[in-house]
Amino acid sequence: MAGVKTIIALAFCLACGFLLIILSCALYQNWWPVLVAVTYGLAPLPNMLCARCGYSEDIFTDTQTGFADAGYFLTAVLVVTGLAMPVVLAHAGVIGAAAMAQSVTGGLLVYGTIVAYNHFFGQDDEY
Repeated sequence: MAGVKTIIALAFCLACGFLLIILSCALYQNWWPVLVAVTYGLAPLPNMLCARCGYSEDIFTDTQTGFADAGYFLTAVLVVTGLAMPVVLAHAGVIGAAAMAQSVTGGLLVYGTIVAYNHFFGQDDEY
């Protein structure tokens, strides 16, 4: 059972992640890396939307339907986009290597916090 210390630690990690993303924009006067925060903010939405209709209603089977798989796929697309976007921007010369490193590190912290929150506070379907 997760407690208050877990919530405080997750909030600290989330704040550090967003701080790194914002600093990667503000320190180098280029606001393109802020798109990483948008993609990581949208990343859990497909799983949340598709989870409602993701499992079959049959009590004898515990199989997933295509909705859950589509939610996982769309979440993976958003996470890979969030990781690859700063690399592509740095390769194109739009942002610097330091801004890319800060943006990728901040994005990993943000999505890692989302995954950890779902792990600690997710609902178990055990009866």
